[in-house]
Amino acid sequence: MATPPSLTPQSPPALQRMAVPGGYGWPVVGPLWDRLQYFWFQGPSDFFKKRIDKYSSTVFRTNVPPAFPFFVGVNPNVVAVLDVKSFGHLFEMEVVEKANSLVGDFMPSVNYTGGLRVCAYLDTSEPKHSQIKNFTLDILKRSSRSWTSTLVTSLDSMFDSFDAQLEGGSSASYLFPLQDFLFTFLSRALLNADPSAVPEIKKSGYIMLDKWLALQLLPTISINILQPLEEIFLHSFSYPFWLVKSDYQKLANFVKTEAKETVQRAETDFKLTEEEAVHNLLFILGFNAFGGFLIFFISLLSSLGEQKSVHDELRKEVREKLSNNVLSFETVQQMELVFSFVYETLRLNPPVPSQFGRARKDFELSSHDAVFEIKKGEMLCGYQPLVMKDPKIFENPEDFVYNRFTKEKGGDKLLKYLFWSNGPQSGTNAPSASNKQCPARDVVPMTAALFLAYLFQRYDEIAISSSSFTTLKKAK
Repeated sequence: MATPPSLTPQSPPALQRMAVPGGYGWPVVGPLWDRLQYFWFQGPSDFFKKRIDKYSSTVFRTNVPPAFPFFVGVNPNVVAVLDVKSFGHLFEMEVVEKANSLVGDFMPSVNYTGGLRVCAYLDTSEPKHSQIKNFTLDILKRSSRSWTSTLVTSLDSMFDSFDAQLEGGSSASYLFPLQDFLFTFLSRALLNADPSAVPEIKKSGYIMLDKWLALQLLPTISINILQPLEEIFLHSFSYPFWLVKSDYQKLANFVKTEAKETVQRAETDFKLTEEEAVHNLLFILGFNAFGGFLIFFISLLSSLGEQKSVHDELRKEVREKLSNNVLSFETVQQMELVFSFVYETLRLNPPVPSQFGRARKDFELSSHDAVFEIKKGEMLCGYQPLVMKDPKIFENPEDFVYNRFTKEKGGDKLLKYLFWSNGPQSGTNAPSASNKQCPARDVVPMTAALFLAYLFQRYDEIAISSSSFTTLKKAK
């Protein structure tokens, strides 16, 4: 394991002071050229890697999309922070503010969130942030009582279907069933709302969320399948809300009627209006939970398919630790190897690749190698898939090391350098109203560990290929 700087016993040498290298190029031309490099010619990872090599620095100035021609008022200029030490400044609320910076200087229309700035777009200094964040933390605390049982019930239904498909065929695709499962499970667990109470929502709720998410984020994400059409039609302008207005209203009505108790608690205990409660709940369900879990679980299953050689070891741990064959938070917490597998997946495939924050004041930003002066108002941008491959923190950073985070490997100390949730996985600062860390920092890896434990409890053999299960051999 590479020795992280803060774990080195002797005092580190003083860092040299440097001006931030790089630049933004000519107006219009510079941002457009960088956008084409980012989306088309290089892709996000190589875009940042090549500039690290060019400037011999993990901190530099560049442009990030969206940009020219139809993003009026959006400033693509950022200071990239691409090692663990510099990246950590993004979560220091005393020097960085987060108002309207979820996806950079670009912000989707508030029409997508009921005409309101939901919690994700609020800075910690805004009073409404504390109300909504505390409400979200309360939801998770209450849901913990039935989280595992709700999860297992939904998993039983999904995997019964996969078993039936494999009896009559060679594969069972999980892309759409996984979305249906997540929408149903998360609606029940977080909102105490049952999609089956509204037939249209039960049938198409997850599809409605897919469209709602896609239209907000298309200008910022790389698909790179059919260029230059992608640049012309996906990355050149924002999509209008009216394309999903009807679906969004149906989802909002579902929350208002079927999550009535949760909405009322927001009004009485946290002093939110009904509209604030409904639209924040829908954002929590659709953007934070459904969108995040979907990306993460697809990565988790892909890792599981690629790492078939470790299945026996994972299965052995699961079955040894399970008490009376009953899954629970308590039993899964003992599965160190399963958790390490989950954390390694989060390290290499964080659900949200980019993090942004605007300097609240002038301050000094440190990387591993130098100190830089940042001016008030400058936008910082960190690309997590690259940051989480920092060779000064992680040994063999490009490799999937399934037991990296076990105590035996010394990896439990690395959790304070594992960033995927708008903050570190461990440390003194837990998610709270005073920071922007995901309230589900601990719930997400726990749920993933429960998911893996369920699979290895249920099946003696699992094979995955091309987003499909090809073998699911039930335990004897």
